[in-house]
Amino acid sequence: MSEFFYGGQAVMEGVMMRGRSHAAVAVRNPKGEIVIHEEPLTAAVYTKPWAKWPFVRGIGMLWDALVLGTRSLLWSADVALSEEEDVQFTGPMAWTTVAISLAIAIGVFFFIPAAIGKLLEGALGLTPVAGAMLEGVMRLALFLLYLVLIARMPDIRRVFQYHGAEHKTINAYEAGAPLTPPSVARFSVQHPRCGTSFLLMVLLISIVLFAPLHFNFIEGPLAYVARLGSRLLLIPVVAGISYEFLRFSAKHQANSIVKVLIAPGLALQRLTTREPDETMLECAIAALVPVLAADGIEVERPAVERGDTRLAESIEEMPAPA
Repeated sequence: MSEFFYGGQAVMEGVMMRGRSHAAVAVRNPKGEIVIHEEPLTAAVYTKPWAKWPFVRGIGMLWDALVLGTRSLLWSADVALSEEEDVQFTGPMAWTTVAISLAIAIGVFFFIPAAIGKLLEGALGLTPVAGAMLEGVMRLALFLLYLVLIARMPDIRRVFQYHGAEHKTINAYEAGAPLTPPSVARFSVQHPRCGTSFLLMVLLISIVLFAPLHFNFIEGPLAYVARLGSRLLLIPVVAGISYEFLRFSAKHQANSIVKVLIAPGLALQRLTTREPDETMLECAIAALVPVLAADGIEVERPAVERGDTRLAESIEEMPAPA
């Protein structure tokens, strides 16, 4: 059996962790309780043999972000806001919001750079390849600007603290350290397999991969619509290559060349992670422990004090995929 890497993502007032067979979300509700949801992973990207193939398994990371991660985020919003607002962020309203958000993201990070690149390509007399490179640079600049801007929002800063808690907990587990807040707190908020590094790698690889597709060697430069279609179709390919790089770099991060290659991703994580407090570390640990247990890895379950940090049972199921 191939080596498995545990990981997860930050959600509203909590953390989601994913293992081989189960996922768990731990969220702190307004009463100060840690509410946990656990569920088996039954989607084909987790269970089918082809999902473990190199360059195909990167699709699982996309699924984690777009489906499992979104469902976890929606569920965490219900729990975190359960006593603050009457409206629960589930059902049609939730998935409509997600659909609109994805449409905006595709428009901002794909359509707009492609349109500007096409315009400048003609105005400046650039070759199709040069136009593609310019488009990729603009897409990367928009992504960095987006991270800088959202990092200034107080609510997002808390999410970034939970992101740091997730990284610290995974780093502690991989180092064989005890899964207790004082022990986990000693580890770094950076991790080479972070989704931030993954997205940066996707953007960089897409610059190289998309460039040749700007030109049809029979008919000349591709039309704008054809360019957009080629980008959307190649997203799984770019994700597969990016994921394999992350796996390789995680195994060989002591190598001097690999250190240089992963340095930009680790530096970018300074925008998307913050030092968590102890209550955030408790959430991250509470999410990882049941995931490990479901995979047959027994670790001592950390004691959770009563009062502001008492552990509550899951109050509801996460919304099913649309």
